[in-house]
Amino acid sequence: MLPRQKTDTDIVLNAAPSRGFHSQSRQAMGYFVLFTLILAVLMALFIIIVDPLQFYHRATWYSPVFSKQERYQNPGLAKNFDYDTIIIGTSMTENFLPSEVSQSLGGKAMKLSIEGSTAEEHYKIAKLALKTGKVKKVLWGLDYFSLKNNTEEEQQTFPHYLYDDKLWNDYKYIFNSSVYAQFAISIKDMLQGKTNDLEHLNNWNDESTFSKERTAKSYYDHSASEVYFGMNEEDIPVLQQRFNTYVGQLLADYPDVQFYFYYPPYSVMRQAAWYNTNPKRFNNQLEMRKWMFQQINKHPNAMLYDFQSEADWTFNLDLYKDISHHSGAVNSRIVRSIGKNDAKYRVTEDNVELFNHELVSQTTSALMDKQGNVYAYKVKINSRDYPFSKRLIQGDGELFLPASETASSLRAAIAWDAAAKTAVFTTEQQRIELSAGNKVARVNGQEVLMTRPLLIAGGRAMVPIKFVAEQLGLETALHIEQRNYSLNINSL
Repeated sequence: MLPRQKTDTDIVLNAAPSRGFHSQSRQAMGYFVLFTLILAVLMALFIIIVDPLQFYHRATWYSPVFSKQERYQNPGLAKNFDYDTIIIGTSMTENFLPSEVSQSLGGKAMKLSIEGSTAEEHYKIAKLALKTGKVKKVLWGLDYFSLKNNTEEEQQTFPHYLYDDKLWNDYKYIFNSSVYAQFAISIKDMLQGKTNDLEHLNNWNDESTFSKERTAKSYYDHSASEVYFGMNEEDIPVLQQRFNTYVGQLLADYPDVQFYFYYPPYSVMRQAAWYNTNPKRFNNQLEMRKWMFQQINKHPNAMLYDFQSEADWTFNLDLYKDISHHSGAVNSRIVRSIGKNDAKYRVTEDNVELFNHELVSQTTSALMDKQGNVYAYKVKINSRDYPFSKRLIQGDGELFLPASETASSLRAAIAWDAAAKTAVFTTEQQRIELSAGNKVARVNGQEVLMTRPLLIAGGRAMVPIKFVAEQLGLETALHIEQRNYSLNINSL
């Protein structure tokens, strides 16, 4: 039997359910869109009213918890809180106590520091605060580190929408799940009776361990990594351009605001790590220190203070948790010194070169023993400074120098017996034999006990220069300036 042919009636009857289905689908889609829009409006109203980061206004009916994500929290602090002084910088400035800054500089301080930040980020948060018209004073820590460029990833993750005047991109804040989580934490803490503390917000002083042992380990770790950074160090013109764009521009745009800049005091071992393994960065830093002063000095509303050669701090590794980050006790000294315009630290045209010279002198004279004690050594022979290529200290600060350089500086001949690991120093009158690992030296054939023997370090023979000079009868020609900077933290 042949299949029945479809009639017009069949086609009409089959088409009818299809129109109903599509009509219902469109209606369901319309309801979904309407519901989504209503939900979006409600969410927007909720966040605008609750405002967990206090981005639009201060909270009134509940106590919000301040976020530790400074790049997200700081815009709300800058826009909606009361202050007339701001603190800008990297983690080196996080241990400032706003109450101490207020007392030293006058006014009411707000800390807007950002951990691991760059000059571009400093500019963004400073600009946001300055645009409010409230700012009269700025305390700004100028790290050489901050002049580096943001990576592409950092640029993408930075919340630019919180720092501009565009309302349309605030959806990134309104529909951010972490904002709702922040609100939930605030409610929980409020019910538990916990309170906010702007005074210690993002202050890591009490959470850190400051010790020479930790700092010594940090020195060895960073020394190994500095070689890599040295291969990727940016050139001076690039750094100068960033300074002009992100610092100099603000000085020009806000002539009625007083800017207090300062160079943070890294430990001297931070400088030594650069000097020994990344000389380009060390030299760039020196050039930029002087150049930045010259730019700052053009503006009557700005002053610069330099704490990087304050040896009583930088040589005392018990004040540091690593080779860069010092304790809050140092922050307190810094702001007090700036507040009284201490001439010891104020950079001027007359002393800018002296600050650089002193930093180089301290860096090249600094030596650290295995316990993290730091000494400053300057060796003079017949009133002439000798910059030895390698230096070590042993025990209670006994200075060891390369055997060949020691012989040359003392005008003695030297012979090295590689098999016996023995160095022989000779002058017209004296002959000294020193052997690795042997505390007994032979001086003109006689045995003489040493405190510590010749040692091999990095493939080089190192000898105690004071002992060698004495046995050669040249102790009067040798002058060693030695200072131990081990101080008590409480002395600050």
